[in-house]
Amino acid sequence: MAGLFSKILSLGSDKELKEFQKVADRVNELGPGYAKMTTDELAGLTAKFKERVAAGEDLDHLMPEAFAAVREMSDRTIGMRHFDVQVIGAVALHKGMIAEMKTGEGKTLVSTLAGYLNALEGKGVHIVTVNDYLARRDSEWMGQLYHAMGMSVGLLQNGMPLPAKQPAYAADVTYGTNSEFGFDYLRDNMVTRAAQRVQRGHHYAIVDEVDSILIDEARTPLIISGAGTKSATTYRDFAKAVRGLTPDVDFEMDEAKHTIMATDDGLKKIEKRLGIDNIYGDMAGQLVNHLQQALKAEYLFHRDQQYVVTGGEVKIVDEFTGRIMEGRRYSDGLHQAIEAKENVQVLEENQTLATITLQNYFRLYDKLSGMTGTAMTEDGEFREIYHLPVQEIPPNRPVQRVDHDDQIYRSVEYKFQAVANDIEERHKKGQPVLVGTVTIENSERLSRLLNKRGIKHEVLNAKFHEREAAIVAQAGREGAVTIATNMAGRGTDILLGGNPQVLAEETLIEQGVDLAEATDEQRAEAIAAAKKTCEVEREHVVEAGGLCVIGTERHESRRIDNQLRGRSGRQGDPGETQFYLSLEDDLMRLFGGDRMDRIGAMMQRYDMPPDMPLQAKMVSKAVESAQRKIEEINFGMRKNVLDYDDVMNQQRQVIYQERNRVLDGEDLVGLMNDVMDSCVTDICDQCVSTDLKPEDWDLDGLKEWLEDLTGVKELPELTADMGREKIQATVREFVGKLYDERAEELGADAMSNLCQQIMLRVIDTRWMSYLQEMDYLKLGIGLRGFGQRDPLVEYKQEAFRAFTLLVQALYEDFLRTILRIQVASARTQAAKQEEPDRLAGATYSGPTEVDGDQGQRRSTRIATTSNVARDGEEEKAHKHTPYRKDESDPYANVGRNDPCPCGSGKKFKNCHGRQR
Repeated sequence: MAGLFSKILSLGSDKELKEFQKVADRVNELGPGYAKMTTDELAGLTAKFKERVAAGEDLDHLMPEAFAAVREMSDRTIGMRHFDVQVIGAVALHKGMIAEMKTGEGKTLVSTLAGYLNALEGKGVHIVTVNDYLARRDSEWMGQLYHAMGMSVGLLQNGMPLPAKQPAYAADVTYGTNSEFGFDYLRDNMVTRAAQRVQRGHHYAIVDEVDSILIDEARTPLIISGAGTKSATTYRDFAKAVRGLTPDVDFEMDEAKHTIMATDDGLKKIEKRLGIDNIYGDMAGQLVNHLQQALKAEYLFHRDQQYVVTGGEVKIVDEFTGRIMEGRRYSDGLHQAIEAKENVQVLEENQTLATITLQNYFRLYDKLSGMTGTAMTEDGEFREIYHLPVQEIPPNRPVQRVDHDDQIYRSVEYKFQAVANDIEERHKKGQPVLVGTVTIENSERLSRLLNKRGIKHEVLNAKFHEREAAIVAQAGREGAVTIATNMAGRGTDILLGGNPQVLAEETLIEQGVDLAEATDEQRAEAIAAAKKTCEVEREHVVEAGGLCVIGTERHESRRIDNQLRGRSGRQGDPGETQFYLSLEDDLMRLFGGDRMDRIGAMMQRYDMPPDMPLQAKMVSKAVESAQRKIEEINFGMRKNVLDYDDVMNQQRQVIYQERNRVLDGEDLVGLMNDVMDSCVTDICDQCVSTDLKPEDWDLDGLKEWLEDLTGVKELPELTADMGREKIQATVREFVGKLYDERAEELGADAMSNLCQQIMLRVIDTRWMSYLQEMDYLKLGIGLRGFGQRDPLVEYKQEAFRAFTLLVQALYEDFLRTILRIQVASARTQAAKQEEPDRLAGATYSGPTEVDGDQGQRRSTRIATTSNVARDGEEEKAHKHTPYRKDESDPYANVGRNDPCPCGSGKKFKNCHGRQR
């Protein structure tokens, strides 16, 4: 059904290709004219193009000229001239589409045409890659072309300091990873000075390997987090309590849907081991979360599959690339549960400080485009989520690769023996083999089999990108055998016979020459020798049948399998692909269904030997059907993440807009009268409501609020005899008088600066607290489905109520902090007169400053003492501590003015906190 839907959506693609071809034809017509220009004349065109754009000329009209100029300059600077199909691909990128181009078709070069054209508007172009290595490589490689055309190029790298990021974003074209762009957006909305922001908007982005970034990584939101307060002991206790449970008796597990739940019997057993009467009796829901994460860690997450343990640390393995994801941690306590299971140090659980999904980050761009070798299978999702149609671009040369039907065995053991036999035969005749595995465990298993046979090979799993790229680049050499995860080395072409540049560098290193110190003569000799070697080997490899790609298992997604297949048959080269499967593979076992059962029964009925494969169209169809099932499940998971984040996204934009207004100098001092009126009216509506009789008014509560707001013990007299209006006027007058005293004491400039800093901290603290509330809400909201209520609708309603309370509390917190501020005694009146624009040594009770760090689950320190000062001066904050009684008390960390956790809708101090 999904395939039919994609076909219907893509009906007009041929018509669009014809239109794009007209642009390519026009570029070819302009070519001879640009070829006659000098290099300086070509570079000078950029200024003229920019003038025309500034005067209102449409980029579509300018496109053929800009493309022709860049193509000519590319030929002169990096020795690569865009093919017609690459020009067509660039038109698709400019039109806000995904250009699907086969592996080896030169997508990196294609991006320069669309990147240059859109950079003429002067608003910045972001080119997004899958890792830091490719971002650096492409910025240096394609940067030569941009620089020659008079464009500036910026590069973002993980861990780069702020001073280096600002010029990188100020450049015409900026290269970086999806994580770095996303985290910079979040960090920009956590800064305390406008000058600390690095991004300058979201004008146009070209996403390389767009399926990997916008599909595969979209299930995991970007999160900046700070240290939390959970005890490691709790995680260890739960890890021991769930160990040794019996499947289907103590817990029910669905591996396909990745869900697990304790049965009633299992729950009693776990509670007995923990010494807890009722886990579900915890009103905060934290014990339930501990149980869920402990079960997942023990039975759904396995060492050397989803994660590895190195150096006493649990590190996540990317399920799509097999690489270790440095600095990333599972959320919601799962990572801590795995650490407890593996008996390594349990690190602090983190509190979310800022978060956004990749879907919502990339939807910020005015125009978005992407390129990859495999996108058509996800065409429907790209259109629905990102409004990005997929345009298939024809290859420069016809594909000659032979794709053999899958071979299926009864057991995994015989499957791997067959793979090893196939590799051995091909290795003997000099045919290079690239073997794709799904897990580290499988790659090591196959490596051991090859070692027993004495076959020299390279194994790639979770190594550095530079080393990975170099190995993959040489995977096309005569007799080479490379075992790699399915997507390893993406962005690196496999040339038959080997890559002369890489071979030359390896030769120099073997000769003891430092590459940084190698002379031009040494390099020239090494490259000349390498070219001869590669030319000879290429002839032998072509005779042997080209690169053979072997898959040891089908991946959950057809797209990932197609990526592996696409490594062979580059630019019309010969090649072969063969997938080996077994009935014991996870894909078959979990998703194969009745069709796989029939295949297994048929193999037994005909008494087929276990080492004899079944190779038929029926097998391929059964596999594809299983993959479609998983793709639908995974799409549902990504859509679910997005649906929940869409609720937050609207609220996030409101908060960030408010924050930016403050950073950009909104006059908060001028708003103070409105703030005071609003706060006093709200509290009077609660305590001395017109709906209540005067004898029922909560005057004690009103006085308590006023004392808490101002920090003053001597309050004006308030009695029911005064009447509501008089009480409200008295309270308003009292608050206004205290504010005027503070304003006069500090001076106009200092007051303005102080208001800005305090408002930022109030917004940040309230927003962080809100995110934490939403995290807990999300964990348990699914249970409402048992009550025949839609969890998403419930979540939206709860989020709306919580956000309304957040907005109401913002200005009250702001006013409270202003009124309670105290000027340090060390500051003399003379000093104030000499420096009226400075505020040093001031302390206040209120929110804390947050400093976002690098990484997906980043460690962030929260300041606990502070000074507020003007730009360039040190800042500290004194943390306002909420009511605490006992850590086991579910209300222990609730602030008096926070909503009561019981769900009554009242403030804590007016509900369960009244007697505390």
